[in-house]
Amino acid sequence: MKTRIYAAALAVVLVPAFAAAQGAPLAKAFHEQITSAEKNLVGAAEAMPEDKYSYKPTPAQMSFGAIMGHLAGGNDALCSVIGGVKPPAREKLAATATKAALIARLKETFAYCHTTLGSLDDSKLGEELTVFGDKLSRGALELETVGDWADHYSQMAIYLRMNGVLPPTAKK
Repeated sequence: MKTRIYAAALAVVLVPAFAAAQGAPLAKAFHEQITSAEKNLVGAAEAMPEDKYSYKPTPAQMSFGAIMGHLAGGNDALCSVIGGVKPPAREKLAATATKAALIARLKETFAYCHTTLGSLDDSKLGEELTVFGDKLSRGALELETVGDWADHYSQMAIYLRMNGVLPPTAKK
């Protein structure tokens, strides 16, 4: 009987510690997605020839360079809201900036996301946040951010293919 009591007491102590050791599954997945999105988006930016940064399939669409600026601004806005900090003040880059400048800015904003969200965990997933006038939980905003990166990568991949360039994920 004493063995069962000791085993039960030990379980009460160890199970929460074991669960905590499993980490934060959404935060871990989100960190992995930041790294994956950065690799794909920067890779797509590097693959597009500089003279095609002004390319857009139709007049109503963003140019490739404008997508780059949009992504950089989005990274600063989304990662700051998720991280609960004020976004950095950066000089706005024009869509017509050089390829090198646009890539450098995109890399800079991903570095900001890594730093700002480095200690992110799953303890506040339900906290309500406001971004672009919408109210979302932190967990929903993390998922929305991953979807936004995927959306823009697919957009960039189409632009690349329309210009005879194979997107990074097609080279695997």
